Order: sequence, then structure tokens, then C-alpha cells
Amino acid sequence: MTETLSIVVEREIPHPPEKIWRALTQPHLIEAWLMKNDFKADEGHRFNLSADWGAVDCQVRTVEQNKTLSYTWDTKDLRSVVTWTLIPTGSSTLLRMEQEGFRPDQQPYFRGAKVGWPRFFDALEKVLARSD
Repeated sequence: MTETLSIVVEREIPHPPEKIWRALTQPHLIEAWLMKNDFKADEGHRFNLSADWGAVDCQVRTVEQNKTLSYTWDTKDLRSVVTWTLIPTGSSTLLRMEQEGFRPDQQPYFRGAKVGWPRFFDALEKVLARSD
């Protein structure tokens, strides 16, 4: 078994978990910060994320409302899993995203994700700021 690499982004966001959960699970909101999609928060549901650069094939693995969401994130030869964890911290929420499964020979994917996820977080925060 080859050792795989993970990317973790954690950010304290000044919104309750319920509000962030909506942005992570409602297709029109996901599209506003991540990509076009046909997401449903149902375990086993297969969905696609699509952008100008291509598409990601995904399958929902875990849904624990307002707490945890994970799905596979497969593109070309990358097989990975993205896990979102929402931890209430008083008036805000610690949002943690981990993408695991990068092989050592997949540095371009790894570097791309390292740059990409903080940008997605920025976009997510903008969506949260303007949605009620």
C-alpha cells in the first residue's frame, strides 16, 4: 500500500453549521462556490461536478446533517475522498475539509488542490455572506 497525501483546510466561519451545511449540500449554492453539479445529500448518490477544465465523478459516502459530509472525488486517474466536518464554536463554526488519496506521483493534482481549496473556501465565504 502506497502512502498517500492529504490536504486539510480549516477555517473558522462566522455562521452556524446549518447555514454552512446548506451551502455544502444545495446544488444552486454548491454551483456558486464550487462547480456545476447534480448533488443530492443521499448516501450512495452518484453525482458530477463540472467546470471549464473538466469534470469530477463523485459518490456520496457519509451524510450526517450539519456535522459531516464525505464523497469520493475521482478525476482522470485521481481517486480521492473529500470529507467536510462542521464543528460549532459558539457563534461560529470551524469548517474542516480534508481531501485524501493523492499518490506521491500525483504532485500536479496535489499542488492544484492545495491552491484550489483555499480559493473554494474564499468563494464559499462570499456565498455565505450574501445568502440569508
